[in-house]
Amino acid sequence: MNTHNDPGPVAVVGLGYVGLTLAVSLAREGTSVIGVEADPAVRAALADRRPTLFEPGVGALLAALPADRFTVTDRLPDTPVRAIVICVGTAVDPRTHLPDLGHLTAAVDHVATHLTEDTLVVLRSTVPVGTTRGFILARLRERGVARPLLAVCPERTIQGRALAELAALPQVIGGVDERSARRAADLLAPVAPDQVLVSSVEAAEMVKLVCNAHTDLIYGFGNEVALMARSLGVDASEVIDAANLRYPRPDLSRPGFVGGSCLTKDPYLLMHAARQAGYHPPMVAAARTVNERVPRLAVEQVLDGLAAAGRPVAEARVLVCGIAYKGRPATDDIRGSASVEVARALRGRVAELRGHDFVVAPERICRAGFSPVGVEEGLDGADAVVLLVDHPGYRTVLGHPVLRERMRLPSVVFDMWGVLAEDLAGADDIDYRRLGVAERPAGVPVPA
Repeated sequence: MNTHNDPGPVAVVGLGYVGLTLAVSLAREGTSVIGVEADPAVRAALADRRPTLFEPGVGALLAALPADRFTVTDRLPDTPVRAIVICVGTAVDPRTHLPDLGHLTAAVDHVATHLTEDTLVVLRSTVPVGTTRGFILARLRERGVARPLLAVCPERTIQGRALAELAALPQVIGGVDERSARRAADLLAPVAPDQVLVSSVEAAEMVKLVCNAHTDLIYGFGNEVALMARSLGVDASEVIDAANLRYPRPDLSRPGFVGGSCLTKDPYLLMHAARQAGYHPPMVAAARTVNERVPRLAVEQVLDGLAAAGRPVAEARVLVCGIAYKGRPATDDIRGSASVEVARALRGRVAELRGHDFVVAPERICRAGFSPVGVEEGLDGADAVVLLVDHPGYRTVLGHPVLRERMRLPSVVFDMWGVLAEDLAGADDIDYRRLGVAERPAGVPVPA
């Protein structure tokens, strides 16, 4: 722990996955942190040193902090703070895919009333390129601070390893001027010593967006391979494994759902900024289109399997395993998850829609549109299982013997990531389906 004299408190606005991780990390290194959070339930839990989200290490760190090192409130204090870090969520409209910066606007307006000439404002939220200079800087100047200290320091950690990655990953920093950038670098140095200073806030904004759009594109090509292979009568996993084996070019990504709050929104924020500047990025748009097809394909496979087994959809009991958007590293975040889209498609069409997740709390599973169940309870009398994530626990609890014992046979299993492939491929009492597996193997003639 850092033992230097505390130069003054830092406020972190927004205590979700990004803000809480940063807040407790700063506090661990000796900084007095004031957490500002609008949700009273979150404030109450954090005041009792109970995290409201799943992130390994955060709970233990939170519990170990001295009472005065990390405090939680609903608004910034009237006394000046050294820095204010904005970590509120940004979104896109689900219908138009245009940016929805309502939470950011409210946060900036609140921050603007608590500024001095010496208060550093750091934006950690993800925004379209140009937002910091075109909106935030102007808003702060309107409040009477002629030269606000303002920097963009995007968060790039992965949920499930956020504490370790915050300390290890290069921290990109861009300021509206050199003074702002250097102040931001000094602020974050105790928790993120590896730093990359870029020439502008626009460059820093774009780094975060292109990182996630690139990830979306890489995964999207794996899904494109899966779609083509299925049409061509080939197993995509076999093709990808053979292509990658001892071959020196970049690996092909295996197919699977691409989700989460970042990968499902940041490409749209990037496309919006580019289009505002007159460029329409076709590759970014194409990757999103392909990846957004995947949950619908899962539903289609389940409905097709039920029809093949002679099960009326309206009488079917379906267990969905994996409510969070990913299984490795585990998270309880359901934003941008395949399960939400699957629930939307099946709710009201099937007799029972059950849901299980190793990490997501039952009340959140219920809000996602499922009846929360344990695995064995969910399997009892089920007609279909939809396995959406690659959490390794499912390899243990969804073996062929337990499926055969508890499900109504013949049954349907759709396995997004092929977690159960070794155990279920070739089972004669289970219609086992995977993303990117041919309906008709190559060489089998198509009926005239």
